[in-house]
Amino acid sequence: MRHLKPIWSYQAILLVSYLRIYASNASKPNILLMMADDLGWGDLGCYGNDTVRTPNIDRLAKEGVKLTQHISAAPVCTPSRAAFLTGRYPIRSGKWHLGLNCESHNDHCHHPLNHGFDYFYGMLFTLVNDCQGTDKPQLGAYLQAKYWLYSQIIALAVLTLLIGKLTRLFSVKWKAIICFAMCGFLFFISWFSSYGFIKYWNCFLMRNYDITEQPMKLEKANSNVLKEAVSFIERNKHAPFLLVVSFLHVHIPLVTTEKFLGRSRHGLYGDNVEEMDWMVGSILDVIDKEGLKNNTFTYFTSDHGGSLEAQNQNAQLGGWNGIYKGGKGMGGWEGGIRVPGIFRWPGVLPAGTVIDEPTSLMDIYPTVAHLAAGIMPQDRVIDGRNLMPLLQGTVQQSEHEFMFHYCGLYLHAVRWHQKDSGALWKAHYTTPIFQPEGAGACYKSGMCHCFGEDVTHHDPPLLFDLSRDPSEAKPLSPVTEPLFDTVISRIESAVKEHRRTLTPVPEQLSAYNNIWKPWLQPCCGTFPFCWCNRSF
Repeated sequence: MRHLKPIWSYQAILLVSYLRIYASNASKPNILLMMADDLGWGDLGCYGNDTVRTPNIDRLAKEGVKLTQHISAAPVCTPSRAAFLTGRYPIRSGKWHLGLNCESHNDHCHHPLNHGFDYFYGMLFTLVNDCQGTDKPQLGAYLQAKYWLYSQIIALAVLTLLIGKLTRLFSVKWKAIICFAMCGFLFFISWFSSYGFIKYWNCFLMRNYDITEQPMKLEKANSNVLKEAVSFIERNKHAPFLLVVSFLHVHIPLVTTEKFLGRSRHGLYGDNVEEMDWMVGSILDVIDKEGLKNNTFTYFTSDHGGSLEAQNQNAQLGGWNGIYKGGKGMGGWEGGIRVPGIFRWPGVLPAGTVIDEPTSLMDIYPTVAHLAAGIMPQDRVIDGRNLMPLLQGTVQQSEHEFMFHYCGLYLHAVRWHQKDSGALWKAHYTTPIFQPEGAGACYKSGMCHCFGEDVTHHDPPLLFDLSRDPSEAKPLSPVTEPLFDTVISRIESAVKEHRRTLTPVPEQLSAYNNIWKPWLQPCCGTFPFCWCNRSF
C-alpha cells in the first residue's frame, strides 16, 4: 500500500481520486468517502431537518451508523481537509501553499499525483463567484474594488487634462498627458491581468496532469464528476478500491442544474442540498447495482459546518436562513464544529445505530488505514483514532478524551470527555467577536478571524457542559457549577501536555504564501485567455 500522504488543496471541491489498496487481496473492502463542502449537519433529514428532502443520505444513515458529535478539525476548509486526509491536527502538520505549483506554471508540486494518489479528476482550487462571472467577485473583491476605483480616478484625470489642453483652459504638454495615460493603462493592465481573468486561470478541471476544461462549465461540472465516479466504480468493481468524492456542493455560488431549481422550500441553497443528495444516491445506486454494497465501507461527511457569512453575501439566495440548522454559529462558537458523520457497511456495522460519543474528521485516516492495511503508519504522529471498535459496538466510549480546536495557529477551545461521569465539557479560551453582536457569525468581515481585535480572550475560559447545554448558550461559573475549578484545572493540564508534543513547522499561511500568484497557474490555450475543452 502507498500510504496516504498529506494531500489536500484549498477547498478541493470536485475532487475524485483514488488509491488502489491491496488490489490482489479480495478480502479487503472497497472504501467510498464522500465529502460535502460547507454543509451544515442540521440541513439533513436524518439529523432532524423536516423541511428539506435528503432521502438518499437519510437511507445511508438508516442502513448504517450515524454520529451526532462528529467534529471538524478546523473552522475553515483547507486545514480541516488537511486533517481529514492525514489524521493530524493542522497545527502539527503545517499547511500547504494555496495553489497547484511552486516555482513554475507547470511543476505541479502540489498535485495529488505527487502525494500518494494514483488518479485525479477535479478542481484543485475553491469554487468562487468569479467562476460563474454573474455575481459580485469574491477572490480579492476588496482589492479589485480599490484598484478599479484608482483606475477610474486616473482615467478621469487624463480626461480632465485632455479637455483642458483642447480647450486651452490650462497649459499642459502633450508629452505629460501621454505619459500619464500610459502609466494609468499599465496600472490597469497589471491588476486586471490577474483578477480580470480569474475565471480562466483559477476555474479549471484536470484529469491527472491534463487540463480538461479551462474555464470549466459550471452547469456541467456536477454531471462530469458524477460520470467520473460512476465510471471508476464500474472499471474497478473486481478489485478493492478507495474512492474519494469531494462534492462541489454546497459551496457558493451554489451552481444547480435546472432539474433541481425551485424544488426546495429554501431557495437556491435548499435546491443545491437536494441535488447533492441525488448525486449521493446515484453513486450508491451504482454500488448496489454492481453487487458491491455488502463489501463497501461508505462514509459521508462535510469539511466543516455551513458558512453563514458566505451564504449571506450571495445575492441569489432565498430562504436559506430557514434551513441552516448546522452552520458554524449554530451549536456553539468556531471552536469545534459538528459535521455529518454517517457510515455504512452492511453485515459489519449495525444498521440504524446512533452514536453520541465525540469523534473527529481526523479519525477517518486511521480507520481507513486499519481497514486497508491493518496497521497504522509509523512515520508520523496520528491524532485521530480508529473508529471501527466504536462503530461495531465492541466498545461504548470514544478513545478521545481531549479534543483541541484550533483557529489557524491559535488554540481557541478544548473539549474534555470525562468518561467516568459521562460529562462532556468544553472550555473556550478565545471566541470571535460576531458582527453584529449576537449574530452567531461575522457578516461584516465575511469570515471570523483568529486573533487580534476581532477576538475576545477569556480568563478564566468560558466553560460549558455540552451534555446539558449542547448549544453552548449558558456559560458556567464557580457559582453555578461546583466542579468548575476542577474541570478548568484538568483541561489546562491537558493543554500543557498537548503543547509539549507540538513540533514547529514553517508557517505556510504567511503573507507571501497566501498571495495568489496568477503566473503560476497552468494555461492550456493562448495566454492570457487560457481556453480549452477536452472533457468527455
